[in-house]
Amino acid sequence: MKRFDIIEHTADAGIIAYGAELKEAFANAAYAMFDLIADLEAVREEVCRRIEVEAEDRESLVISWLNELLYIFDVERTVFKRFEILQLGETSLKADCYGEPIDKSRHGLKAGVKAATYHMLKIEKGDGYSIQVILDT
Repeated sequence: MKRFDIIEHTADAGIIAYGAELKEAFANAAYAMFDLIADLEAVREEVCRRIEVEAEDRESLVISWLNELLYIFDVERTVFKRFEILQLGETSLKADCYGEPIDKSRHGLKAGVKAATYHMLKIEKGDGYSIQVILDT
């Protein structure tokens, strides 16, 4: 199963992340977002950061998850490439995220992502799960 697709959207970037289970789709949404930001092939797993977020519902949880990761990227200058979802409920998520501090000489930063948005947000269940989200770039 592929991890994600990039979707065209005027002035922004969209992703559709896939997973056999919802945990995997959440992890792949984070991976796709960071793939838009940096060349993940060059990122090492030197740091492990525990992330815990809560929200009112599952859709809001996607937004809280991605925006918390963006906050850490912006404030702590850390880029992540692997996401292990430890717990996922209707309104809470706990994950270990692996990456390293940004090294502009190795990471090949691409696009700036400001925020995950509710515009066109969808979580769907079929043979597996998919999460569609538009990112403000």
